[in-house]
Amino acid sequence: MPIIKSAKKRVKVASKAAVRNSKTKRSLKGALKAFGKALTGGDKKVSSAAHSKVQSELAKAGKKGVLHKNKVARKQSQAAKASKAAAGVVKKAAPKKAAPAKKPVVKKAPAKKPVAKKSVAKKK
Repeated sequence: MPIIKSAKKRVKVASKAAVRNSKTKRSLKGALKAFGKALTGGDKKVSSAAHSKVQSELAKAGKKGVLHKNKVARKQSQAAKASKAAAGVVKKAAPKKAAPAKKPVVKKAPAKKPVAKKSVAKKK
C-alpha cells in the first residue's frame, strides 16, 4: 500500500482508468461478436447496423487509447471488407479505355535570361 499522498492518488486514478478501459474492451468484444453473427445470418440491414456499431466502438477504443490507432484502422478495414463480401458486393474492374495517341514532344531551347546591368559607381 502506498504511503505517499501522490502515490495514493495514482492508485485511485489507475483503478478508475482500468474500469473504464475494461468497459470499452467489453463493449468492443460484444460488438465484434454481434457483427460476426450478423454476417453469418445474411440479413443486410442487421449486418450494416452491426458494422456501423463495430466501426463506432473501434473508433472509441482508439480515441481513448485502449487500442493503438493503426490496429483500429486495420480492424475497421477488415470489418468493411467482411461486410462487403457478405453483402455480395464485388468490385468490378472498370473497362479500360484506349489511351489517346501521344503527340511528339518538341523540346524548346531554354530561353536566355536578360543580363542584369551593373550599376555604375558614382565618382566623388
